[in-house]
Amino acid sequence: QQQQQQKPQHQKPKQKAQKVTGVIDLQASNFDASVRDGSVWLIEFYAPWCGHCKRFAPTYEKVAEHLHSLHAKQTDDDDDDNDDGRKVMVARIDGAADRALASRFSIRGYPTFFLVDGWNVYEFEGDRTLEDLVDFATDDYVEYDPIPFLNSPFGPMGQLRAMFILAGTKAISSFEWMVNEKGFSETVAAMLMIGSAIVVGMF
Repeated sequence: QQQQQQKPQHQKPKQKAQKVTGVIDLQASNFDASVRDGSVWLIEFYAPWCGHCKRFAPTYEKVAEHLHSLHAKQTDDDDDDNDDGRKVMVARIDGAADRALASRFSIRGYPTFFLVDGWNVYEFEGDRTLEDLVDFATDDYVEYDPIPFLNSPFGPMGQLRAMFILAGTKAISSFEWMVNEKGFSETVAAMLMIGSAIVVGMF
């Protein structure tokens, strides 16, 4: 009997994860899901009108390229004895536009930098240079005390601050909608909002 010759099965090459090079933009809609991915996150809070932020932007891009290239190398070289699996992602948040997130981090000026490592959050207090930020994200953060959990962005006070900001933003949006879209006078709109607040407070 002739044995049917079996065609060799070729395994599909594993697709490598897409390499990230530049700064990642975060906002409230993707922040919590992003920082829970198991990576460490270096995050800049900036404002579009901030002159210091604009001047530092090219340097921060270099910080991102450097740190992202490090963990890309770790992915490509599994035999690297110095690979401890710690990957630092570099991101930025427009604090002027995303006031709820800025409130969670108690932002008082721009730019401000944080390192988020699990539940631990460290605020950068060094010079705004490529070397200092890279060192902070990779090694020097251990010399900092993390923000106490009670007041951290993930703690109860941070969450409460964000809720107040969101509530205020929604209240302003509702007021403007009633005045501009529905044609109510400002007095009537204010009275309706106060009445709604009283009704909600009763439950």
